[in-house]
Amino acid sequence: MHCWSIILAAGSGTRLSAATNGIKKQFLTWKGAPLFWHSAITFSHTSRMRGLVFVFPEEELEEATDMLTKLDFGRRLGLPWKVVAGGARRQDSVYNGLQELPSSCTHVLVHDAARPFFSASLSNAILDVLTSGSNAVIPTLPVTDTIKVVSENTVDHTLDRSTLQACQTPQGFDKNMLLDVHTKCNEEGWEVTDDASIAEQAGFSVTTVSGETSNIKITNPEDLAMIEQKQATMPVPVTGWGYDVHRYGEGRPMKLGGIPIQGGPEVVAHSDGDVLLHALCDALLGCMGEGDIGEHFPDSSEQFNNISSGVLLNEVYDKFLQKGYTLTNVDLTIIAQVPRLVPWKPQIKKNICRMLKLNDEQVNVKATTEEKLGFTGEKKGIKAVAAVMALRG
Repeated sequence: MHCWSIILAAGSGTRLSAATNGIKKQFLTWKGAPLFWHSAITFSHTSRMRGLVFVFPEEELEEATDMLTKLDFGRRLGLPWKVVAGGARRQDSVYNGLQELPSSCTHVLVHDAARPFFSASLSNAILDVLTSGSNAVIPTLPVTDTIKVVSENTVDHTLDRSTLQACQTPQGFDKNMLLDVHTKCNEEGWEVTDDASIAEQAGFSVTTVSGETSNIKITNPEDLAMIEQKQATMPVPVTGWGYDVHRYGEGRPMKLGGIPIQGGPEVVAHSDGDVLLHALCDALLGCMGEGDIGEHFPDSSEQFNNISSGVLLNEVYDKFLQKGYTLTNVDLTIIAQVPRLVPWKPQIKKNICRMLKLNDEQVNVKATTEEKLGFTGEKKGIKAVAAVMALRG
């Protein structure tokens, strides 16, 4: 799977213009950044995401691109991105975005920038179904209100709400299928409200996954109160500390922070034995009050035999983000008499930044010895400690 996302931020926002002094809703500020940026950050925390296409109003394309460049200073997103002008209708904007996708892209998520509160877990749920072979997947929630069909202020009939679902974004698709049906839509002059409607009209089945009640869409002036309410919730600082050891002996080739250490001693381990990533997992679990790595990935389970510690970190970090935590700083220390780790520190740091989507100044990697004391000093093993700072809420 090679998935990109199209973030639709080209709407005019006419229903909100009076309440926002003419500022389009996708550019409204929440937590110090425009709404479209929060969607981008969430996608950057989706491990299978490979890139983003932003669709902005044509008249504000240059200004929005400058804004995006400043927001992504230091490659904060950790993903390539492109910018394109939107069209007159939503479907035109999506079509323009599809033209910017690279040929290597196999799947695409289409998302409205006015829904900034969705989670990475929702994106992953959609991608899981796409991976299983579905051409189109959308998140939905059951309709709780009674829905009436009304004509000229008179109720015509009442719909059976047990069969009704409210649709959300992001919506996921096979890229080639979506491009083909959008082309047909343009040629035949269809008018649709979302991309799933185009797939349906073209005869494709659309699969649903459970949506999120927090995944609201900013549409009317009263919706602004939701942003203000969320802004009023102050995040709580939290810390986590992790520690792990592995002894040397016939076993796994040494890896630290996901980087193979050529010439290093082999380590005895059930997984791949990456002591640094294990300590980091424990620190993240500590922030959440979620126990330790052994509880989540027991070494008694054959499922985790020789598993990549990067996979374990990805699962822990996904849970961390899904629970609303924001990682701010990571400080890591490797303790070993052998091998000499100074040459490897820059690569380890770079890889940790990539896996956690953090900037250089947010990650520190240290290596030290214990002056030939203890089991590390006697060259019998290696240990690592991790300290992390985060915000909850």
